[in-house]
Amino acid sequence: MANAQATVVSAILEKHGYQLGRYLGKGAYAIVWEAYFKTWQTNVAIKVVLKEKAEAEFLTKFLPREIQVWKSLKHPNIVNFYQSIETTNRVYVVLELAPGGEVMDMIRTKGACDEKMSGKWFEQLCQGMAYIHSKGMVHRDLKLENLLLDKNNNIKISDFGFSKQAATDLESLNHVKLSETYCGSYAYVPPEILQGLPYNPFLSDVWSMGVILYTMRTGKLPFDDSNLRRLLRQMIKGPIFSQKHKSISHECKI
Repeated sequence: MANAQATVVSAILEKHGYQLGRYLGKGAYAIVWEAYFKTWQTNVAIKVVLKEKAEAEFLTKFLPREIQVWKSLKHPNIVNFYQSIETTNRVYVVLELAPGGEVMDMIRTKGACDEKMSGKWFEQLCQGMAYIHSKGMVHRDLKLENLLLDKNNNIKISDFGFSKQAATDLESLNHVKLSETYCGSYAYVPPEILQGLPYNPFLSDVWSMGVILYTMRTGKLPFDDSNLRRLLRQMIKGPIFSQKHKSISHECKI
C-alpha cells in the first residue's frame, strides 16, 4: 500500500518539479514526505491529504480554511506555505521543511529543557503567536507536536488545521466573538473548553502556550489527561511545582 501510494504521489509531483524523497510520517488523513524542489534546489515537506480517508467537513471546511490562513502568514517562526496542488484523489500541501523534527520528540528523548533553551524557544513561540494574533487569527491547536525545529534549532509553528480568522483588526480583539467549536488536545486546552462553554480563542492559545512552557521545563505535561474529571480539577487548581523543580526560576513559574 505504502509503495503503491508513493508511486502515484511521485508521478504527480514530478509533473510539478518535485522529486519525492523519504517518508516523514502520517496522520489521520495525510502522509508526509520530504521532496526536492528542482527549481529552487531545496528540500521541502509535502503533506499529501488522502480524500477517500478524510471526512467531508474536513475537505470542504477545515482544509480550505487551513490553506487560506497559511497562505497569509509569513514569519520567521512559522512554517512557510509554498503551494497546494489538488487532484481527483489527493491534495498536496507543499511546506517549508523543518529538519529538526518536533519539540515533543526532543523532550521525549532528552528530557526537560534547561531555562536558556526553554527561554529561547518560548520567546520565539511568543513572537510567532503575537504575529498571528495581530492579524486577527487564532491557532487553536498549539501543542509541542506542532512546534517544529529548523536546521538552526529555531521554533517553527505548524499545523493550522483548526486555525481561523477570529477578528478583523487589532481594535476588535477586545470584542471577540467567542468560539464554541471544540479544538485542540485535552491536556493543552483551557477548562472552559472541557466544560463545553464558549471560549475566547485568543486566550485559549495563550493557555496552551503556558502548558507548552511548563512541559519544556519539567519534561512532563502539567495536567493528567487520562481522566477528564481529574484533568478539570487539576486545571482549576493550577500547575504544581515539586522539589524536583527547584531549579526553575520564579520568573518562569509566574
